[in-house]
Amino acid sequence: MKRILALDGGGIRGVFTLEILLRIERLLREHFKSPSLVLSDFFDFFAGTSTGAIIAACLCRGMPVEEILGLYVEEGKAMFQPVPWYDPRRFWISRFDPGLLSKMLRELFSEDENGKVPARLGTERLKKLLLVVVRNHTTGSAWPLTNNPKAIFNDGSLPDCNLNVPLWQLVRASTAAPVYFPPEVITLGDSCFVFVDGSITPYNNPALIAALTVVLPGYRLKWETGPEKIRLISIGTLRFTSPLPKKLEKLNLAYNVSRIPSALIEGIAWEQDLLCRCLGECLHGEKLDMEVGDLIGVPLPGARWFSYVRYNRSFKGGETEEWLKKHPRLGQLDAVHAIPVLRDIGRAYAQEHARIEHLI
Repeated sequence: MKRILALDGGGIRGVFTLEILLRIERLLREHFKSPSLVLSDFFDFFAGTSTGAIIAACLCRGMPVEEILGLYVEEGKAMFQPVPWYDPRRFWISRFDPGLLSKMLRELFSEDENGKVPARLGTERLKKLLLVVVRNHTTGSAWPLTNNPKAIFNDGSLPDCNLNVPLWQLVRASTAAPVYFPPEVITLGDSCFVFVDGSITPYNNPALIAALTVVLPGYRLKWETGPEKIRLISIGTLRFTSPLPKKLEKLNLAYNVSRIPSALIEGIAWEQDLLCRCLGECLHGEKLDMEVGDLIGVPLPGARWFSYVRYNRSFKGGETEEWLKKHPRLGQLDAVHAIPVLRDIGRAYAQEHARIEHLI
Protein backbone atom coordinates (compact mmCIF):
# COMPACT_ATOMS: atom_id res chain seq x y z
CA MET A 1 0.00 0.00 0.00
CA LYS A 2 1.19 3.50 -0.87
CA ARG A 3 0.23 6.29 1.51
CA ILE A 4 -0.48 10.00 0.99
CA LEU A 5 -0.57 12.61 3.76
CA ALA A 6 -2.44 15.80 2.77
CA LEU A 7 -2.45 18.88 5.04
CA ASP A 8 -4.82 21.86 4.80
CA GLY A 9 -3.97 25.54 5.01
CA GLY A 10 -5.01 27.57 8.04
CA GLY A 11 -2.16 29.70 9.37
CA ILE A 12 -1.21 29.17 13.00
CA ARG A 13 -4.09 26.68 13.28
CA GLY A 14 -1.55 24.26 11.84
CA VAL A 15 -0.80 23.62 15.53
CA PHE A 16 -4.06 21.61 15.59
CA THR A 17 -2.77 19.57 12.63
CA LEU A 18 0.55 18.99 14.35
CA GLU A 19 -1.05 17.59 17.50
CA ILE A 20 -2.84 15.00 15.35
CA LEU A 21 0.41 14.22 13.51
CA LEU A 22 2.17 13.83 16.85
CA ARG A 23 -0.32 11.15 17.84
CA ILE A 24 -0.02 9.44 14.44
CA GLU A 25 3.77 9.36 14.78
CA ARG A 26 3.50 7.86 18.30
CA LEU A 27 1.00 5.23 17.14
CA LEU A 28 3.34 4.19 14.33
CA ARG A 29 6.35 4.08 16.63
CA GLU A 30 4.47 1.83 19.03
CA HIS A 31 3.11 -0.38 16.25
CA PHE A 32 6.49 -0.92 14.57
CA LYS A 33 8.42 -0.84 17.88
CA SER A 34 10.65 1.85 16.42
CA PRO A 35 11.09 4.84 18.78
CA SER A 36 12.99 6.86 16.16
CA LEU A 37 10.46 6.40 13.33
CA VAL A 38 9.47 9.60 11.53
CA LEU A 39 6.56 10.05 9.15
CA SER A 40 8.83 10.12 6.09
CA ASP A 41 9.62 6.48 6.93
CA PHE A 42 5.96 5.59 6.52
CA PHE A 43 4.27 7.91 4.01
CA ASP A 44 5.18 7.95 0.32
CA PHE A 45 3.77 11.35 -0.64
CA PHE A 46 3.29 14.58 1.32
CA ALA A 47 0.98 17.34 0.09
CA GLY A 48 0.36 20.71 1.70
CA THR A 49 -1.12 24.15 1.19
CA SER A 50 -0.03 27.28 3.07
CA THR A 51 0.77 26.25 6.65
CA GLY A 52 0.22 22.67 5.46
CA ALA A 53 3.02 23.25 2.93
CA ILE A 54 5.45 24.20 5.70
CA ILE A 55 4.56 21.08 7.69
CA ALA A 56 4.54 18.77 4.65
CA ALA A 57 7.95 19.99 3.46
CA CYS A 58 9.42 19.57 6.95
CA LEU A 59 8.02 16.06 7.24
CA CYS A 60 9.23 15.16 3.75
CA ARG A 61 12.69 16.32 4.79
CA GLY A 62 12.57 13.78 7.63
CA MET A 63 11.89 16.01 10.62
CA PRO A 64 10.09 14.49 13.63
CA VAL A 65 6.71 16.05 14.40
CA GLU A 66 7.75 17.27 17.85
CA GLU A 67 10.52 19.36 16.29
CA ILE A 68 8.10 20.99 13.83
CA LEU A 69 5.59 21.63 16.61
CA GLY A 70 8.38 23.26 18.59
CA LEU A 71 9.00 25.66 15.69
CA TYR A 72 5.35 26.72 15.69
CA VAL A 73 5.17 27.12 19.46
CA GLU A 74 8.49 28.96 19.80
CA GLU A 75 8.51 30.94 16.54
CA GLY A 76 4.76 31.35 15.94
CA LYS A 77 4.79 34.97 17.01
CA ALA A 78 7.82 35.70 14.84
CA MET A 79 6.06 34.15 11.81
CA PHE A 80 3.43 36.89 12.14
CA GLN A 81 5.66 39.94 12.58
CA PRO A 82 3.45 43.03 12.09
CA VAL A 83 4.50 45.71 9.64
CA PRO A 84 5.17 48.84 11.78
CA TRP A 85 2.15 51.11 12.11
CA TYR A 86 3.99 53.96 10.37
CA ASP A 87 4.95 51.83 7.33
CA PRO A 88 2.51 52.44 4.44
CA ARG A 89 2.83 48.79 3.38
CA ARG A 90 0.55 47.98 6.32
CA PHE A 91 -2.33 49.74 4.56
CA TRP A 92 -1.61 48.92 0.92
CA ILE A 93 0.14 45.54 0.78
CA SER A 94 0.02 43.34 3.90
CA ARG A 95 -0.36 43.34 7.66
CA PHE A 96 2.74 41.23 8.30
CA ASP A 97 6.38 41.43 7.28
CA PRO A 98 7.57 38.13 5.76
CA GLY A 99 11.21 38.74 6.70
CA LEU A 100 11.45 36.50 9.77
CA LEU A 101 9.29 33.77 8.18
CA SER A 102 11.47 33.83 5.05
CA LYS A 103 14.63 33.62 7.18
CA MET A 104 13.25 30.61 9.06
CA LEU A 105 12.30 28.85 5.80
CA ARG A 106 15.70 29.55 4.21
CA GLU A 107 17.39 27.94 7.22
CA LEU A 108 15.03 24.96 7.21
CA PHE A 109 15.28 24.21 3.51
CA SER A 110 18.94 24.54 2.67
CA GLU A 111 21.68 22.24 1.46
CA ASP A 112 24.08 23.31 4.20
CA GLU A 113 23.80 23.78 7.93
CA ASN A 114 24.15 27.57 7.74
CA GLY A 115 21.20 28.20 5.45
CA LYS A 116 23.40 29.83 2.80
CA VAL A 117 22.89 27.31 -0.01
CA PRO A 118 19.17 27.07 -0.81
CA ALA A 119 17.76 23.61 -1.49
CA ARG A 120 15.77 23.35 -4.72
CA LEU A 121 12.49 21.55 -5.21
CA GLY A 122 14.51 18.74 -6.78
CA THR A 123 16.83 18.37 -3.77
CA GLU A 124 17.79 14.92 -2.60
CA ARG A 125 17.14 16.12 0.97
CA LEU A 126 13.45 15.48 0.33
CA LYS A 127 13.06 11.82 1.18
CA LYS A 128 9.70 11.26 -0.55
CA LEU A 129 7.35 12.88 -3.04
CA LEU A 130 6.22 16.39 -2.12
CA LEU A 131 3.38 18.55 -3.49
CA VAL A 132 3.08 22.27 -2.65
CA VAL A 133 0.06 24.24 -3.83
CA VAL A 134 0.49 27.87 -4.90
CA ARG A 135 -1.48 30.29 -7.03
CA ASN A 136 0.40 31.88 -9.91
CA HIS A 137 -1.08 35.38 -9.92
CA THR A 138 0.75 36.17 -13.15
CA THR A 139 -1.08 33.47 -15.10
CA GLY A 140 -4.18 33.41 -12.89
CA SER A 141 -3.95 29.67 -12.28
CA ALA A 142 -3.39 27.12 -9.54
CA TRP A 143 0.06 25.54 -9.59
CA PRO A 144 0.33 22.26 -7.66
CA LEU A 145 4.10 21.71 -7.92
CA THR A 146 5.78 18.40 -7.13
CA ASN A 147 9.31 17.04 -7.07
CA ASN A 148 8.24 14.14 -9.29
CA PRO A 149 11.14 13.85 -11.78
CA LYS A 150 8.79 12.43 -14.42
CA ALA A 151 6.47 15.46 -14.44
CA ILE A 152 6.29 17.37 -17.73
CA PHE A 153 7.60 20.65 -16.32
CA ASN A 154 10.27 18.96 -14.20
CA ASP A 155 12.38 18.08 -17.25
CA GLY A 156 15.94 19.13 -16.42
CA SER A 157 16.56 20.18 -20.03
CA LEU A 158 13.96 22.96 -19.73
CA PRO A 159 15.36 26.42 -18.91
CA ASP A 160 12.38 26.97 -16.59
CA CYS A 161 12.41 23.51 -14.97
CA ASN A 162 10.25 23.61 -11.82
CA LEU A 163 12.76 21.47 -9.92
CA ASN A 164 15.10 24.48 -9.87
CA VAL A 165 12.73 26.60 -7.76
CA PRO A 166 14.23 27.26 -4.30
CA LEU A 167 12.15 25.17 -1.91
CA TRP A 168 11.99 27.89 0.74
CA GLN A 169 10.55 30.34 -1.81
CA LEU A 170 7.95 27.85 -2.97
CA VAL A 171 6.80 27.21 0.58
CA ARG A 172 6.82 30.94 1.37
CA ALA A 173 4.71 31.56 -1.74
CA SER A 174 2.18 28.99 -0.57
CA THR A 175 1.82 30.91 2.70
CA ALA A 176 1.43 34.35 1.05
CA ALA A 177 -2.18 34.85 2.12
CA PRO A 178 -3.47 38.14 0.65
CA VAL A 179 -3.81 40.87 3.28
CA TYR A 180 -1.64 38.85 5.67
CA PHE A 181 1.60 38.52 3.66
CA PRO A 182 2.91 40.05 0.43
CA PRO A 183 3.31 37.89 -2.69
CA GLU A 184 6.51 36.01 -3.47
CA VAL A 185 8.23 36.68 -6.81
CA ILE A 186 10.01 33.64 -8.27
CA THR A 187 12.19 33.57 -11.39
CA LEU A 188 11.84 30.58 -13.70
CA GLY A 189 14.21 30.70 -16.65
CA ASP A 190 13.78 34.12 -18.24
CA SER A 191 10.39 34.78 -16.63
CA CYS A 192 9.34 36.22 -13.29
CA PHE A 193 6.08 35.08 -11.74
CA VAL A 194 4.12 36.48 -8.82
CA PHE A 195 2.86 33.76 -6.48
CA VAL A 196 0.35 33.91 -3.63
CA ASP A 197 -1.20 31.57 -1.10
CA GLY A 198 -2.46 28.24 -2.39
CA SER A 199 -5.53 28.67 -0.19
CA ILE A 200 -7.12 30.87 -2.84
CA THR A 201 -7.06 28.00 -5.32
CA PRO A 202 -9.55 25.12 -5.07
CA TYR A 203 -6.90 23.25 -3.07
CA ASN A 204 -6.70 24.77 0.41
CA ASN A 205 -7.60 21.17 1.22
CA PRO A 206 -5.03 19.47 -1.05
CA ALA A 207 -6.28 15.89 -0.59
CA LEU A 208 -8.08 15.57 -3.92
CA ILE A 209 -5.32 17.13 -6.06
CA ALA A 210 -2.81 14.86 -4.30
CA ALA A 211 -4.90 11.79 -5.15
CA LEU A 212 -5.37 12.96 -8.74
CA THR A 213 -1.63 13.56 -9.04
CA VAL A 214 -0.84 9.91 -8.40
CA VAL A 215 -3.73 8.56 -10.50
CA LEU A 216 -4.19 10.70 -13.62
CA PRO A 217 -1.84 9.80 -16.50
CA GLY A 218 -0.90 13.43 -17.21
CA TYR A 219 1.01 13.61 -13.93
CA ARG A 220 3.07 10.53 -14.89
CA LEU A 221 3.05 8.71 -11.56
CA LYS A 222 0.31 6.20 -12.41
CA TRP A 223 -0.08 4.48 -9.06
CA GLU A 224 -2.21 1.37 -9.12
CA THR A 225 -5.64 2.23 -7.76
CA GLY A 226 -7.84 0.54 -5.16
CA PRO A 227 -8.66 0.91 -1.44
CA GLU A 228 -6.00 -1.64 -0.61
CA LYS A 229 -3.43 0.05 -2.88
CA ILE A 230 -3.60 3.72 -1.85
CA ARG A 231 -4.38 5.20 1.59
CA LEU A 232 -5.09 8.94 1.70
CA ILE A 233 -4.90 10.62 5.11
CA SER A 234 -6.23 14.19 5.08
CA ILE A 235 -5.95 16.57 8.06
CA GLY A 236 -7.69 19.93 8.44
CA THR A 237 -7.06 23.00 10.59
CA LEU A 238 -10.46 23.30 12.30
CA ARG A 239 -13.67 24.55 10.72
CA PHE A 240 -15.87 27.32 12.07
CA THR A 241 -19.42 27.85 10.84
CA SER A 242 -21.94 30.18 12.40
CA PRO A 243 -25.44 31.43 11.57
CA LEU A 244 -26.05 34.81 9.95
CA PRO A 245 -26.58 37.87 12.17
CA LYS A 246 -30.12 38.09 13.51
CA LYS A 247 -30.49 41.61 12.12
CA LEU A 248 -30.27 41.65 8.34
CA GLU A 249 -28.96 45.21 8.31
CA LYS A 250 -25.72 43.82 9.70
CA LEU A 251 -25.21 42.01 6.38
CA ASN A 252 -23.49 45.11 5.07
CA LEU A 253 -20.47 45.62 2.84
CA ALA A 254 -17.98 45.41 5.72
CA TYR A 255 -19.52 42.16 6.96
CA ASN A 256 -19.38 40.57 3.51
CA VAL A 257 -15.86 41.75 2.68
CA SER A 258 -14.52 40.29 5.93
CA ARG A 259 -16.36 36.95 5.77
CA ILE A 260 -17.03 35.93 2.18
CA PRO A 261 -13.40 34.97 1.29
CA SER A 262 -13.11 32.59 4.25
CA ALA A 263 -16.62 31.24 3.57
CA LEU A 264 -15.64 30.43 -0.01
CA ILE A 265 -12.39 28.76 1.07
CA GLU A 266 -14.22 26.64 3.66
CA GLY A 267 -17.00 25.77 1.21
CA ILE A 268 -14.56 24.57 -1.45
CA ALA A 269 -12.57 22.60 1.13
CA TRP A 270 -15.80 20.90 2.20
CA GLU A 271 -16.50 19.94 -1.40
CA GLN A 272 -12.97 18.54 -1.82
CA ASP A 273 -13.62 16.37 1.23
CA LEU A 274 -16.95 15.22 -0.24
CA LEU A 275 -15.32 14.33 -3.57
CA CYS A 276 -12.61 12.33 -1.81
CA ARG A 277 -15.30 10.34 0.00
CA CYS A 278 -17.09 9.70 -3.29
CA LEU A 279 -13.96 8.62 -5.20
CA GLY A 280 -12.46 6.76 -2.26
CA GLU A 281 -13.63 4.34 0.39
CA CYS A 282 -14.12 6.48 3.48
CA LEU A 283 -12.84 4.87 6.67
CA HIS A 284 -13.19 7.84 9.01
CA GLY A 285 -14.50 11.39 9.00
CA GLU A 286 -17.08 13.57 10.69
CA LYS A 287 -20.54 13.95 9.18
CA LEU A 288 -20.54 16.28 6.19
CA ASP A 289 -24.18 17.27 6.65
CA MET A 290 -27.49 15.81 7.79
CA GLU A 291 -28.37 14.57 4.30
CA VAL A 292 -25.13 12.98 3.06
CA GLY A 293 -23.84 11.82 6.44
CA ASP A 294 -20.22 10.65 6.62
CA LEU A 295 -20.38 8.10 3.73
CA ILE A 296 -18.51 5.54 5.82
CA GLY A 297 -19.47 2.09 4.56
CA VAL A 298 -22.01 3.51 2.10
CA PRO A 299 -22.03 1.62 -1.24
CA LEU A 300 -21.43 4.03 -4.12
CA PRO A 301 -21.37 3.46 -7.90
CA GLY A 302 -18.03 2.75 -9.57
CA ALA A 303 -14.72 1.39 -8.30
CA ARG A 304 -12.99 3.15 -5.42
CA TRP A 305 -9.60 4.66 -6.27
CA PHE A 306 -8.23 4.74 -2.72
CA SER A 307 -9.14 4.40 0.95
CA TYR A 308 -9.65 7.69 2.73
CA VAL A 309 -9.39 9.11 6.26
CA ARG A 310 -10.30 12.69 7.15
CA TYR A 311 -9.36 14.23 10.48
CA ASN A 312 -10.85 17.63 11.31
CA ARG A 313 -12.90 19.28 14.04
CA SER A 314 -15.88 21.45 13.13
CA PHE A 315 -17.44 24.08 15.37
CA LYS A 316 -21.00 24.84 14.32
CA GLY A 317 -23.66 27.39 15.20
CA GLY A 318 -23.90 28.12 18.91
CA GLU A 319 -20.75 26.11 19.62
CA THR A 320 -18.78 28.45 17.34
CA GLU A 321 -20.15 31.50 19.13
CA GLU A 322 -19.39 29.99 22.53
CA TRP A 323 -15.75 29.24 21.65
CA LEU A 324 -15.20 32.60 19.96
CA LYS A 325 -16.55 34.41 23.02
CA LYS A 326 -13.86 32.77 25.13
CA HIS A 327 -11.16 33.04 22.44
CA PRO A 328 -12.19 35.79 19.98
CA ARG A 329 -9.35 35.23 17.50
CA LEU A 330 -9.36 31.44 17.56
CA GLY A 331 -10.53 31.18 13.97
CA GLN A 332 -7.97 33.66 12.59
CA LEU A 333 -4.82 32.71 10.70
CA ASP A 334 -2.67 34.77 13.07
CA ALA A 335 -4.15 33.59 16.39
CA VAL A 336 -0.71 33.11 17.96
CA HIS A 337 -2.01 33.84 21.45
CA ALA A 338 -4.40 30.91 21.07
CA ILE A 339 -1.62 28.35 20.47
CA PRO A 340 -2.15 26.66 23.90
CA VAL A 341 -5.90 26.36 23.19
CA LEU A 342 -5.27 25.02 19.67
CA ARG A 343 -2.91 22.44 21.14
CA ASP A 344 -5.50 21.35 23.70
CA ILE A 345 -8.20 20.99 21.03
CA GLY A 346 -5.85 19.06 18.75
CA ARG A 347 -4.60 16.79 21.51
CA ALA A 348 -8.13 15.92 22.65
CA TYR A 349 -9.33 15.33 19.09
CA ALA A 350 -6.34 13.15 18.23
CA GLN A 351 -6.76 11.03 21.35
CA GLU A 352 -10.41 10.40 20.52
CA HIS A 353 -10.21 9.84 16.76
CA ALA A 354 -6.73 8.83 15.51
CA ARG A 355 -6.37 5.04 15.33
CA ILE A 356 -3.62 2.77 14.07
CA GLU A 357 -6.13 0.90 11.89
CA HIS A 358 -6.69 4.13 9.95
CA LEU A 359 -3.03 4.06 8.92
CA ILE A 360 -2.05 0.45 8.38
